[in-house]
Amino acid sequence: MNTNELQTMNLDKKEELLEKGTNEIKAQLRREPEVQRLSQNIDHKNQLALLEYGKEPANEISAFSGRILNTIKSSSMEESSALLKHLGKIMDRFDSKDFAEKKGLINKMFNRGQKVMDKLFSKYQTMGSEIDKVYVEITKYENEMKGSTQTLEQLYDQNFQYYTELEKYIVAGEMKVEELKNRLPELEGSAASGNQLAAMELDTLKNGIELMEQRVYDLEMAKQVAYQAAPQIRLLQRGNTKLIAKINSAFVTTIPIFKTGLINAIAAKRQNLVAQSMSELDRRTNEMLLKNAQNISKQSTDIARMSGSPSIKIETMEETWSIIMKGMQETKAIEDENKRMREEGKVRIEQLQENFKRLEQQR
Repeated sequence: MNTNELQTMNLDKKEELLEKGTNEIKAQLRREPEVQRLSQNIDHKNQLALLEYGKEPANEISAFSGRILNTIKSSSMEESSALLKHLGKIMDRFDSKDFAEKKGLINKMFNRGQKVMDKLFSKYQTMGSEIDKVYVEITKYENEMKGSTQTLEQLYDQNFQYYTELEKYIVAGEMKVEELKNRLPELEGSAASGNQLAAMELDTLKNGIELMEQRVYDLEMAKQVAYQAAPQIRLLQRGNTKLIAKINSAFVTTIPIFKTGLINAIAAKRQNLVAQSMSELDRRTNEMLLKNAQNISKQSTDIARMSGSPSIKIETMEETWSIIMKGMQETKAIEDENKRMREEGKVRIEQLQENFKRLEQQR
């Protein structure tokens, strides 16, 4: 597998490669012309070059860890907690008794006009407007989390590129160390026979081997930062995905259903009251005109039959409300878990950065 294939492989192949043994990956890279050229270009006599060998991808790993932390810190998803609490307060104002039939309500309508009904309609109209506002904000957070997930996917891809790039430098360094060590016996023999030039070359060679081995070790540690960042990114993505799914099912879908049901229930309530009022007016008119008990009884039966039951059941409204409340509770739990995982990921990455900095300082 050449370098271009490593860079263009799909996500499943990348994760499969990360799960493979290090020896298998290194064996493949040893056959790569690019890695062989890297090894050949290493000058063991240039100490500064040895100390900075693989510096660019190693620094990219350090900066990359910082970008992950910034992604975690810059997220404003925690603000969604306030929206959930506000939505909960709105939903708490829902009362199924408002839509239940009340004895003597028609008489009150005649005596007090529509003050009672206007108050009821005003209450739920205000609720509907407030739910609309929360719905818009929740949709924004859903889009933000989708964007965050895409950003994390890009970070995952970059992390893989840094990982494979570091592995190339590590393998090339190991190949160089092997090459230099193979030259030791000859120089040691010449130095032992009193060849001063061979003794000086032997000292330079040993120093180069030591520096190269130390640099390979440093690059291995940087590679571990990249390797361990991969599951951290996946944990963050998984938390976002779960929260997006919950928002979509419990809020983006259920809130419009609840609001539509609320509108239909209010409309049905209004129509029912108007029908009852008109029927009551007819009954009173007939009572005054006919004064006939039989007709009054028959008319009362007709009124009861006409009034019927509302087209939307109160139980359905209660169940819809319960689903939304349950969704808020589950979302809050997922959000708390997601926050905990981000904090854990943040601490672990900061620790890895600190370890890498200490290793750089010890060189």
